[in-house]
Amino acid sequence: MNQHAKIQQTEIQQAKVAVRHSTCPHDCPSACALDVEVLDGRTIGRVRGSKLQTYTAGVVCAKVARYAERIHHPERVIHPLRRTGPKGSGQYARISWDEALDEIGHRFNAAERAFGAESVWPYYYAGTMGVVMRDGLNRLTHVKKYSRFYSTICANVARVGFAIGTGRIAGVDPREMGVSDLVVIWGTNPVNTQVNVMTHAARARKERGARIAAVDVYDNETMKQADIRIILRPGTDGAFACGVMHVLFRDGYADRAYMDKYTDCPAELEAHLKSRTPEWASAICGVPVAEIEAFAKAVGETRRTFFRYGYGFTRSRNGAAQMHAASCIPAVTGAWQYEGGGAFFNNYALWHFNESIIEGHDAIDRNVRVLDQSKIGRILTGDADALRGKGPVKAMLIQNTNPMTVAPEQALVRRGFAREDLFVAVHEQFMTETAQMADIVLPATMFMEHDDLYYGGGHQHISVGAKLIEPPGECRSNHEVLQGLARRVGARHQGFEMSPRELIDATLKLSGHGDIAALEADLWRDLQPDFRTSHYLDGFAHADGKYHFKADWAHPPFGLMMGDFDKMPSLPDHWAVIEAADHAHPFRLATSPSRSFLNTTFNETPSSQAREGKASVMIHPLDAASLGIGDGDAVTLGNERGETTLIAMLFEGVRRGVLIAESVHPNKDHIGGRGINMLTGADTIAPIGGAAFHDNRVWVRKAAGA
Repeated sequence: MNQHAKIQQTEIQQAKVAVRHSTCPHDCPSACALDVEVLDGRTIGRVRGSKLQTYTAGVVCAKVARYAERIHHPERVIHPLRRTGPKGSGQYARISWDEALDEIGHRFNAAERAFGAESVWPYYYAGTMGVVMRDGLNRLTHVKKYSRFYSTICANVARVGFAIGTGRIAGVDPREMGVSDLVVIWGTNPVNTQVNVMTHAARARKERGARIAAVDVYDNETMKQADIRIILRPGTDGAFACGVMHVLFRDGYADRAYMDKYTDCPAELEAHLKSRTPEWASAICGVPVAEIEAFAKAVGETRRTFFRYGYGFTRSRNGAAQMHAASCIPAVTGAWQYEGGGAFFNNYALWHFNESIIEGHDAIDRNVRVLDQSKIGRILTGDADALRGKGPVKAMLIQNTNPMTVAPEQALVRRGFAREDLFVAVHEQFMTETAQMADIVLPATMFMEHDDLYYGGGHQHISVGAKLIEPPGECRSNHEVLQGLARRVGARHQGFEMSPRELIDATLKLSGHGDIAALEADLWRDLQPDFRTSHYLDGFAHADGKYHFKADWAHPPFGLMMGDFDKMPSLPDHWAVIEAADHAHPFRLATSPSRSFLNTTFNETPSSQAREGKASVMIHPLDAASLGIGDGDAVTLGNERGETTLIAMLFEGVRRGVLIAESVHPNKDHIGGRGINMLTGADTIAPIGGAAFHDNRVWVRKAAGA
């Protein structure tokens, strides 16, 4: 082809490009508004953040910008498969959809006849945040009386810690970061995980000369952009917060008039904090006294201080108490009164989605057991407590998650999935490590290949994400799988007879949001309440209208009560229930999120693999020297739950005795094939459950033969 012909072909291709709108579906609070180049009925080009939505503001993370690399990946699963070799062998043969669904239906029905309906456990999570494709599996569960699913692996801990103070999960308009004078980013690394937070914080710096403060457990990419850097030991945020509030009261920065009007017990809090000095806090959290004092002074002297709290709080055994302590600070200073001041964690309370048809609420039987998502290893290996005193799980359908890699207590998870008497069907986009343990693998669509309804946890918009292209091969959506399986197991409900668009339309109408056509016309509808409501100027969401310094952990606003909630401190404090280092396990390990992976999503894309490199662990050079470990050495980390081997990265940006392993690399990327979650625990977190991924004591040594 000559140059002129090439130019003509390029011009023709460009003329065919249509820019369509969508919403990122992945497990990230940003839920970015997207402009997608649609090249033809099956192909996309570039993906950009849309400038039409004021939170996304034209910015999207690099991994989603390269989404064509993922959606058109040559290794996508595109046909149903049946296992032909041993579990985990990767030996599969192509079968038809009817064969696949017939076998799943047969095995589910057989388990139900022999062991009861509760022996079947549909299992899912947030591989998509679209409510139709994520939550529809609950409809099958409820109609069939299969074991119910309790979501604990992500947000419970931080959510309840925030809401126990404010009364609900909602805060200041996150776009107000852009008019703040001090943005405190605490417990999140948004450069890696929520890039739009940095968009608005950077605007405040550029336009107002605002400062950015970062509070985290290591010198991460967000910390590198901050003016004030606070590096804590993992699980000690509460101590740091108390030390800061001690200074605020001591030095006259506490807004007593605001507290008298808007909070429950300011005098009691002040008396309690008398002994929580910066010296006391420093001994626990590792932050020098001078840095605690300086941070408190900056917060105290800056009315427009915006506290942007993150999901790091939810990864610790004391995370709810820590979040509560941290979120008390803007109530002490009265920052809530000012534009660009106050606090934000998540806007869950704004959506009011009535998912009764999507989830089949009319079919819920409260007598059916509820199984804890985080305890999947214990459940599949027959732990009586985890099974709620009932019989074993014999059959599973898994959608939107990869527990063979991401779930805690991986030694148990592996043993459970290896059971020959356990039937597993996995509906997936790639042959993940969970799919490789399945008896039947079903090919799944990606978000541009089906319709769904989305909300933004990190902002205030809802949207319809319309189907933009046809899926490859024989991929089917989650909803289509449920429709086909429902017919085979005798599950009858109106939700199975509806299309995704009909489910979206019905859900919007039930929720008071109009119909699907109106929402599509809006593109991304802004639900942010007015200023007074967002800043709680007419009172907080508790019955008494007060912000609660004194937490009533025995009566959280949502969730299933569990754990030692009766031992939690009512007033802000350091609750010493973290997995503390000891002589046998002298290090504390946090498994923080990376920039190019999202849990195990994007593990398969070449650009993400190239950026993340080998599975590694950050260790302070002095700690490494004491153990004879050099940069790039293979090291083994271990505790009572298991061991993993990865590459040492010498790094001064952590406190002594702290290790950071970014992201969830595939197990196979670790030397010996045992991933990082061999080390994480699934013990219950008060008050409503959770998983403490950043709260592990470990030993470390140079790997044998390194």
